[in-house]
Amino acid sequence: MTTHTFPNIYGPETLLPTQQSYVDGVYLPSTSGETFETRHPGNDRVICEVEVAAAREVDLAVTSAKDAFDSWASTPASVRGNILRRAAGLLRERNAELAELETLDTGKPIAETSAVDIITGADVIEYFAGVVQSLHGQHIDLPPDAFAMVRREPLGVCAGIGAWNYPIQIAMWKSGPALACGNTMVFKPAEQTPLTALRLAEIYSEAGLPPGVFNVVQGGAATGSALVSHADVAKVTLTGSVETGKIVMRQAANDLKQVTLELGGKSPIIIFDDADVESAINAVLVANFYSSGQVCSNGTRVFIQSSIHDEFVDRLAERTRAIRIGNPFDPETQLGPLVSREHYEKVLRYMSAAKQSGARHVCGGDALQGRDYGHGLYVTPAIFADCRDDMDFVREEVFGPLMSVLSFETEIEAIGRANDTPFGLSGAVFTKDFSRAHRVANRLQAGSIWINDYNVTPPEVPFGGYKQSGLGRENGLQAIQQ
Repeated sequence: MTTHTFPNIYGPETLLPTQQSYVDGVYLPSTSGETFETRHPGNDRVICEVEVAAAREVDLAVTSAKDAFDSWASTPASVRGNILRRAAGLLRERNAELAELETLDTGKPIAETSAVDIITGADVIEYFAGVVQSLHGQHIDLPPDAFAMVRREPLGVCAGIGAWNYPIQIAMWKSGPALACGNTMVFKPAEQTPLTALRLAEIYSEAGLPPGVFNVVQGGAATGSALVSHADVAKVTLTGSVETGKIVMRQAANDLKQVTLELGGKSPIIIFDDADVESAINAVLVANFYSSGQVCSNGTRVFIQSSIHDEFVDRLAERTRAIRIGNPFDPETQLGPLVSREHYEKVLRYMSAAKQSGARHVCGGDALQGRDYGHGLYVTPAIFADCRDDMDFVREEVFGPLMSVLSFETEIEAIGRANDTPFGLSGAVFTKDFSRAHRVANRLQAGSIWINDYNVTPPEVPFGGYKQSGLGRENGLQAIQQ
């Protein structure tokens, strides 16, 4: 497929061709007769139509993956690794093209997609391509003169279900470890962002991945349900909402499929009065407004020790007001539109409720309209201070640029309030006291805790949550040991 450069938010000037599913190394027309639109959030215009995969196409994809499994599983790990390394190289070579397509589909600023989304996903593929060659079984001596052997074996067909906030990166996070270990995969991207998973499939094929090893089916809940409930699927890995995760768990339970779930969060950042304030402000801005706040691990509950609270909020507000909002294809843009009309309206409802909650409205939270923004789905980044723990927008995942600031007095208080949530994905501590940093980190109930930093996710480090934030881990050795 040819991609295009769209110089302003009023593009795309040309519709892309109708997109299909990718099965057994080729594009597969749908028999459903149904299509859905994918739109550019910068102007809410249609990019293209996408054919919905019917149950028949899902079955063909799973059958293709099942048929390819034995051969791929018996392929030496070194050969599998070489193919995946070639794919990672191609992804890096085509970073600019893929970043442009991701920005078109998601509305994320090109500065983000070109620096993070493709490159870091390729890093994950490359990491597992190397790790898999050092995985071995186990020899256990048994008295008096016997022994046992433990073999590491791939599971079979894995179903990957992606989210719309990091479409191609999530596809690589899920496919990298699965394919490296000899599994095959059928991947379903989110309806809102269906395009880059298809480019990933093409690149895998070009790198030498055999037909059927990685397939892509398009569609919404019905397509996902057909995939998750298919009898020949051995494992399901999902990134999505808590509610979707519960549905997937129930469906997977019918066949006792293995499940990995990376779900929502409402993560705390605790900033003590001895913290490096400038470093903490930088991290808080990233943790709340990167990708327009559409990141599951974002630290949207910002706890600031009372002695520095007012000054911190003032400086934070000054920096927030200076964020450059606009055309996501402009390299200078720092905050783009929200992903879809439906999500935009949901976030604006939260903004309205926050303004009426009794919390202090510091800045932002407004829809941007007018000529410079066309019909784009833009919302200014918002800060609300003097928040209470029981406010709905403080407790619930908004998935937008809405920051809740809360004041605290003592370490014990901050820990207790930070843990008072049904989520447990991430968190952070900012302090110069090394002992306190580790003491607090050890008591926070979350899968990832950063100290004096935020949202650093290298491929070597496992990522996943506690409580309703999910099950299992992605990345690191834990991703392939489950």
